[in-house]
Amino acid sequence: MCDSAIDAVHPRFSKKPMFYQTGFKIALIQLSVGPDKAKNVAAAVSEIHKAKAKGAHVVALPECFNSPYGTKYFNEYAEEVPSGATSRALSRAAAEAGVCVVGGTVPERCGDRLYNTCTVWDDSGKLLAQYRKMHLFDIDIPNKITFKESEVLSAGDQVTTFDYRGVRIGIGICYDIRFPELAHLMAQQGCSMLLYPGAFNMTTGPKHWELLGRARANDCQLWVGQISPARDAAAGYVAWGHSILVDPWGQVKGQLDERPGVIIEDIDLKVVEEVRCQIPIRIQRRTDVYDTVSVKQ
Repeated sequence: MCDSAIDAVHPRFSKKPMFYQTGFKIALIQLSVGPDKAKNVAAAVSEIHKAKAKGAHVVALPECFNSPYGTKYFNEYAEEVPSGATSRALSRAAAEAGVCVVGGTVPERCGDRLYNTCTVWDDSGKLLAQYRKMHLFDIDIPNKITFKESEVLSAGDQVTTFDYRGVRIGIGICYDIRFPELAHLMAQQGCSMLLYPGAFNMTTGPKHWELLGRARANDCQLWVGQISPARDAAAGYVAWGHSILVDPWGQVKGQLDERPGVIIEDIDLKVVEEVRCQIPIRIQRRTDVYDTVSVKQ
């Protein structure tokens, strides 16, 4: 009944995948990341197989899981997608484990441009989606942190979602989570979950990491997962860690500390419909007064 009401009043919200199911198990992997790319990738592959052994259907990795995070590293560690060594390793791991792998992010080389890119691989090792970070992390907090990704990276310009096991999932990367318009567009496209590989720092992490995840989950009435690398106090860029999973009510269902670890949780998609039926903001939006639209399809 709730579904039909949404379809009738706001058909853009009715784009559910054909084989919509009741749920799946997800693993969010918080990895230690060092300067050895091969070691980083091998650790990720090992954790993918461990997650499968614990029943995971979808495994998500952190931002820049194969390289240290920082503008001085992006060119050195960059690879082509999907032909690079890291992409090949993720494809093989997804196929061997029989899981969907949301491959965190890697520095991607495309011609003379570099991107911060998330790849998604299905359980046969096929590339399902490729998302390039849209909002580059350019900030200046006096006496705290100054960082400008745009000095090295180019910005993507495509809203990216994918379907797996009858579920539509949207992808953002780190700073993207601060932009509710992007999340809303993915919700309009039928997403029941948003995943944000991200590496918030020791200034913004304590203030906003959890807050933003809960806000996007509450705004869009869907599941949100944020996957950070573990903290390395000796690194040039120190990540906050604290990977987190939030349900459509805005409640934290799992959270790590700063150390390496894994969140494995069942994603109950019935909760998505429950929230949307009980608090029907999606059909109450005043689209005669305001709307969120994509200007590039």
